[in-house]
Amino acid sequence: MDINRRSLLAAGSVAAVAPASSARAQAQTIRVGVLTDMSGPYRDTTGPGSVALTQAAAAEMANRGFTIEVLSADHQNRPDVGANLARQWYDQGVDAIVDVPTSSVALAVNQIAREKNKVFLNSGAASSDLTGSQCSPNTVHWTYDTWMLAKGTGGAIVRTGGDSWFFITADYAFGHALERDTANFVRAAGGQVLGQVRYPFPATTDFSSFVVQAQASRAKVLGMANASTDTVNTIKAAREFGLHRSMKLAALLMGVMDIHALGLESAQGLLLTESFYWNLNDRTRALTQRVRAANQNRPPAMVPAGCYGATLHYLKAVADMGAAAAKADGRAAVARMKAMPTDDDAFGPGRIREDGRKIHPVFLFEVKSPGESRAPFDYYKVAATTPAEEAFRPVSEGGCSLVRS
Repeated sequence: MDINRRSLLAAGSVAAVAPASSARAQAQTIRVGVLTDMSGPYRDTTGPGSVALTQAAAAEMANRGFTIEVLSADHQNRPDVGANLARQWYDQGVDAIVDVPTSSVALAVNQIAREKNKVFLNSGAASSDLTGSQCSPNTVHWTYDTWMLAKGTGGAIVRTGGDSWFFITADYAFGHALERDTANFVRAAGGQVLGQVRYPFPATTDFSSFVVQAQASRAKVLGMANASTDTVNTIKAAREFGLHRSMKLAALLMGVMDIHALGLESAQGLLLTESFYWNLNDRTRALTQRVRAANQNRPPAMVPAGCYGATLHYLKAVADMGAAAAKADGRAAVARMKAMPTDDDAFGPGRIREDGRKIHPVFLFEVKSPGESRAPFDYYKVAATTPAEEAFRPVSEGGCSLVRS
C-alpha cells in the first residue's frame, strides 16, 4: 500500500506565545486522505492533480487553530482495495476522505464513512445515486454527477436532432448510471436508444469491435458512457473507422486533460459538460496561477478543482465549529458544511443541499479548433450555461432519505 504523508501547517505557528513543542502537543490535527487513481486510466484527470489541489486548500486554511495533514493513496479502481484503505484510514484517525474516482469504489467508501461517522467529500465519482438512493448524512457530492452530465450534453444533442443513440459503456456503477440517466433524457425528448455494448473496466484498451457495433446500429449519436483514457481511445477508434462522418460523437464525461491527450485536431467541435474550466473567469485563472507549479505546470482539471473546493469548505466548517467537535462527529461536520454558504475560486458562490448535493452553475463547452486556441490548454468556448438551481436533479426526485417531503 503506497501512502504518502505531508504536513501542511507547522503546529508551532498556532500559538506564538507557547513554545513550539507545547503548541504541537496541544493542537488538534485534521487529517484529510486523498483516495484516488495514481496509476490507472483516471490518473491524468484525478491522481496527482487531486493531491496538489487538496494540499492547496489545506495551505489556504493555515493558522486557524489546528494543524492539517494530507495523505494520499491509490485505490487501483478496485472497490475492495478502496474499502480496505478507507477503513484503515478512518480507524487510524483520518477525519475526511476526498476525491475517490470510480463510482463502485465511492459507493463503498460512502457506506464506510457512514458506519464510522466520518466525512466523505466526493469529487471524482459521478454516480447520482450518492445523492439519491445511497445518500448519507456523512457525504457531500461536490463536482458533477451522471444526471448533470446527461442533461448538459445528452439533452443538448437531442435538441439539435440527435434523437437515436447507441452507447459504449464502461461496465461498472458509473457507466451504468451515466447510460441510464442519458437514456432517460433521450427518451423523454422523444428519441430512442437503438442499442448498447458494455466493456470490462479497467481491462479494456481496444475499442474497435465496439465501434463496429455502433456503426452497424445506424444510430445518429454514439454516446460514450465512460471517461478519461477510455473516452480518448473510443474517439480514436471511431475516427479510424470513419464513424465521425456518419454519427455525432457524444463525450458524456470528458475533461481538459483528455482534450490535451487527444489533440485539438481530433477533438475540435466536440461538445462536453463541465462545472469548472481554468480559463473561465478571473477567479479560476487566479487559482490556476497559484497551483500551476505544484500541479506539474498544468491547469487544474475539473475533479481536482472539486477536491480543492470541497476540502476548503470542509476546513472552513472545522474552523467554525472547532476541530475537536469536527473530529468527534462527522455528521455534525457535514451538517455545518450544509448550513454555511460555499464560496471558492474554482466554483464561486453556491450551497450544499440537504441530500448532500453541492450545486453550482454548469457549462456546455465546445472544443476549439487549432486556429482558435491562443495558448496552451486554451481549449474551450462556452456554448451554454445552466444555472445552479437547474443544473442538478431536483432534490425531490432523487429518493434520498434525508429529504423531508
